[in-house]
Amino acid sequence: MKSLVRVVSCAVSLCVSALLGEAGQAPSPSPSPATQEAAAAEPSPYYIAPGDVLRVAVWKEPELTTEVFVRLDGRITVPLVGDVKAAGRTTEELSSEIRTKLRAFLEVPQVTLTVSQAISARFYVVGQVTTSGAFPLSSRITVAQALAIAGGFREFAKRDRIVVVREVHGERKAIPFNFRDLEAGINLEQNIALEAGDTIIVP
Repeated sequence: MKSLVRVVSCAVSLCVSALLGEAGQAPSPSPSPATQEAAAAEPSPYYIAPGDVLRVAVWKEPELTTEVFVRLDGRITVPLVGDVKAAGRTTEELSSEIRTKLRAFLEVPQVTLTVSQAISARFYVVGQVTTSGAFPLSSRITVAQALAIAGGFREFAKRDRIVVVREVHGERKAIPFNFRDLEAGINLEQNIALEAGDTIIVP
C-alpha cells in the first residue's frame, strides 16, 4: 500500500513539474489581442509647453492653489517653491517635483496638477495645401481631417508622398502618409490621430 502511495505521489510531482516547466515557474499567459490592441491605442502623454496655463492645487492649502502661466523660458513660479522647469515634462513629473519641494514646508503635501489651457496644443500643415499654417488641436483630429482643415491640396501636390513629422522623446520622427491609398480604401491605419506639435508636410 505504501509503495502504491509513493508511485502516485511521484506521478503527481512529475505532472506538476511538467506543467510548471523546467524553471519551476508557470509560463506567463500570452496577452490577448484585446489587451495588445488597448496597449497600442494608449495615447502618448502630453508634454507641457510654453504658453500653457496650469492649475496647481494643494489639498487643504487654498493659499497655495493657483493657476500659473508657462513662460517662454519654459518655467513657472509656484508659491513657496519658486521657479520650476515645466516645459517638456508631463503633469505627473512636474507635480512630483513640486510635491517633493513642498515637503520642506508641509508634512504630507498632496499636489494635483492639470493643464487648464493647452494653448500650445497645435498642429501645422505646410507645403502644397490651400492654407498653410498652425491650427488648434482642440479635439481628436486625424491626418485626413487636418488636410481638409487646411483647405485641401493645390494642383501639383504629391498626395502619395505626404509626411507627418513628430517629436518623440526629443527626436524627430517622419511618418509617411499616402493619401491616394486612403482614397482607394486601403492602408486606412495610416490615418493616425495627430498629437500636439505635429507638422504635416505636403510636397
